[in-house]
Amino acid sequence: MIITKNLTQLAAAAVVLAASALTTPAAMAHGGAGPMHGGVVQIAADLSFELVPTPDGAVIYIQDHGKDADASRFGGKLTVLNGAEKSEAPLKAAGGNKLEAAGVRLSKGAKAVATLSHSGKSITVRFTVK
Repeated sequence: MIITKNLTQLAAAAVVLAASALTTPAAMAHGGAGPMHGGVVQIAADLSFELVPTPDGAVIYIQDHGKDADASRFGGKLTVLNGAEKSEAPLKAAGGNKLEAAGVRLSKGAKAVATLSHSGKSITVRFTVK
């Protein structure tokens, strides 16, 4: 009788374990969303940054947990390496959640580093242009 009871408990535990392995969690850890403007997205300091090349330079869009962040609260510069060529430009608020860097060129494979300041903190975001 004891053996039957133990086997029943073991079988029930196996069913529960198998069922839990086959289900997916309801909430996933927060991660970066895909690009909304056709650029490259990176996460830093719990914020999402999307680097987008433009004809005149580059734009960085900033989101805080899926909501547009106020770009006027950020300052900094964008450094771009296109092979051996290095260029830098200040990042200036351009309304809404957008920072602009004029005069830089982002070609395919370029590496870019945005060095930002926000609320007294320094944030470094690294991008590779695809």
